[in-house]
Amino acid sequence: MTKPKNAPSTKPAKTPTKKAAAAKPGPQTRPVAAAAPPSVERPKSKLAMLIDLLERAEGMTISQAVEATSWQAHSVRGAMAGSIKKKLGHDVSSEKIDGQRIYRIAPKAD
Repeated sequence: MTKPKNAPSTKPAKTPTKKAAAAKPGPQTRPVAAAAPPSVERPKSKLAMLIDLLERAEGMTISQAVEATSWQAHSVRGAMAGSIKKKLGHDVSSEKIDGQRIYRIAPKAD
């Protein structure tokens, strides 16, 4: 004979473990360290390489970015739209010159 699915369990209730009972309640707060001043030199990540290419006067093409980063073309476009435009707030513009799309951002004012 099987017991019905809705029948209460006959197992005893679990008791908290020693670790759970010894845990401190509430979040711990740490003192906030002073933020370091922003570095003038950008680290040479692939995203930084893209930004450097975009800041050039002649701009960049997708094929130049693919060659520089070893990314696929859709990854370069995604990085420009997501990381460079949305997260970093750069204004990426594009124009078609002689059948090639050229992407640029205005260089930072020092």
